[in-house]
Amino acid sequence: MVSINNLSVEFSARPLFNNVSFVINKSDKIALTGKNGAGKSTLLKIIAGLQSPTSGSVSMPEGITIGYLPQQMSVADETTLVNEVKKAFGAQLDRRAQIDAVTKELSSREDYESEEYHRLIEKLEFLNERLAMEDVGNMDAEIERTLTGLGFVRADFSRPTSEFSGGWRMRVELAKILLSRPDILLLDEPTNHLDIESIQWLEQFLQQKAKAVLMVSHDRAFIDNVCKRTLEISCGKIYDYKVNYSQFVELRKERVEQQMRAYENQQKQIADIKDFIERFRYKPTKAVQVQSRIKQLEKIVPVEVDEVDTSRLRLKFPPAPRSGDYPLILENVGKAYGDHQIFDHAEFTIKRGEKVAFVGKNGEGKSTLVKCIMGQIPFTGNLKIGHNVRIGYFAQNQAQLLDEEISVFDTIDQVATGDIRTKIRDILGAFMFGGEASEKKVKVLSGGEKTRLAMIRLLLEPVNLLILDEPTNHLDIKTKGILKEAVKDFDGTVIVVSHDRDFLDGLVEKVYEFGGGEVRENLGGIYEFLRSKNLKHLNELELSKSNSSAQEPTDRSKAVAQGNISGDNPEVSKSKISYAEQKEREKLLRRLRKAVEEAEKNVSAYETQLAEIEKLIAAGDASAETLDKYNQISKSLENAMSVWELSQTELDNIDTSNVK
Repeated sequence: MVSINNLSVEFSARPLFNNVSFVINKSDKIALTGKNGAGKSTLLKIIAGLQSPTSGSVSMPEGITIGYLPQQMSVADETTLVNEVKKAFGAQLDRRAQIDAVTKELSSREDYESEEYHRLIEKLEFLNERLAMEDVGNMDAEIERTLTGLGFVRADFSRPTSEFSGGWRMRVELAKILLSRPDILLLDEPTNHLDIESIQWLEQFLQQKAKAVLMVSHDRAFIDNVCKRTLEISCGKIYDYKVNYSQFVELRKERVEQQMRAYENQQKQIADIKDFIERFRYKPTKAVQVQSRIKQLEKIVPVEVDEVDTSRLRLKFPPAPRSGDYPLILENVGKAYGDHQIFDHAEFTIKRGEKVAFVGKNGEGKSTLVKCIMGQIPFTGNLKIGHNVRIGYFAQNQAQLLDEEISVFDTIDQVATGDIRTKIRDILGAFMFGGEASEKKVKVLSGGEKTRLAMIRLLLEPVNLLILDEPTNHLDIKTKGILKEAVKDFDGTVIVVSHDRDFLDGLVEKVYEFGGGEVRENLGGIYEFLRSKNLKHLNELELSKSNSSAQEPTDRSKAVAQGNISGDNPEVSKSKISYAEQKEREKLLRRLRKAVEEAEKNVSAYETQLAEIEKLIAAGDASAETLDKYNQISKSLENAMSVWELSQTELDNIDTSNVK
């Protein structure tokens, strides 16, 4: 479908690609990998038509659509969330407007036999056919499903986009790209701003709904689950593997070993030839053989070995000073901003040496609780820091807090004290900032390099409670693995806020889930937690959360005002809330059952029409009109099935909640 032909790119006379060629087929799901600076993002921009190569070309059939999500983008905030996302259907909405205009004009005319009237009729038929082929009859359902899948709630739909943070605005742009259903999706780190549940939804969408996908991601579990093909950029070349990332790692290892053997054999051959030349260079009787060896040496094509990072990130946290048995105790802790309660009644204890994860949707209070622990913001309740606890804190925006105008060396020199100052260059070398790299200005570093530099600051003094807030953002897969092993080996207590399942797997033994204003403890690792969440039905929990938050203040205040309950009677209040919630669910059940029935009728009707046309085709009617009609109804059937699937899934989730 898309052909990359002999692509070469140079930056400041330094070759990035050299005669690269490969093909993206219409249903490929491809992971694009390579070390930082190899040119992954550049390649995506070239395919998207946003950057030109030094030489070579990108060829694709006319009409192919591309959706491109960069790591950073400029966004406009001019309308509400739902209206912004509807821009994905811009062409279709324009056609609807044209249909309305033509229909209105036809209704006002009476010159039924005129040429102009017939021209309008033909235009209306053409517009209706185009709209039927694009088939956006379920636009609102698709928008709702995509936005809720990416973590938005229905109350967000009418909010101005200017109210959302940068991470949520990136989700808006991702939603627009997914809804436009392009022929090729180019995604550059799409999971950076998503929580675990949204990443799982995106996985399923890309597996089931997307056409061709080419993506860069450092989330190993994500690309393993989505991609069945891996392209590696190395030494300016492209290596194409028809396997997922985990299998690619093994095959790459074998390839590099083969290259190393060939390289070593060639080096031995070159050394032998040079030795012969040096030994017999000045002997007239060997002049012919020497000249032959010189020519042989000139003809040797050097064996290239793929880039192997010989520097080694040796990350090891200092030994943790012994703390008390319970480094952290929370009793009835809560945090609110004005009338908005982030979480309340949080109660748990973290024991010395435990490694735990904070997970949940963005905005539910994970980083907020960390700030409470650090004493950066006020809160309610009682939060006790244990005896002799020394906290090491890596904030989510730690890399952005670095002074970009000073060098890497000076960044560490400013915070180092005592004997450590004599070992700064050794420390930087261990973090792959050796030699000239230590003199680089911070502003020229990549996101991953800045994160590594910020991590060094964390290691300059011993701590026994390590708090890491999204530490893996911008780290490549190899560095993430090294950090994970270092945290596993750390003998102190660890709290990790992360959405990276692969990073958390095997690292934490307890998961604290933030959601619905609560903090819930879950024993076991991250995948045990995710399996338990699937059994509980995430949609049902989200519904319960939104209903309870919407109903509680109103019902309780009414009951108190009428004197039916006292302001401090939690049992009666709980029953009132439960009744109101049940009534809401019953109403929702009736609506969903009706939607399922209507969707089933539509599916049945389209199946009947399709069967009739199939009979015509089988009888020999293969006219263009019949085939076009067959395609239109096939798309309508697919659309109706999608609506039925959405309605039935929601109904199934509610039906499991014991509400009759």
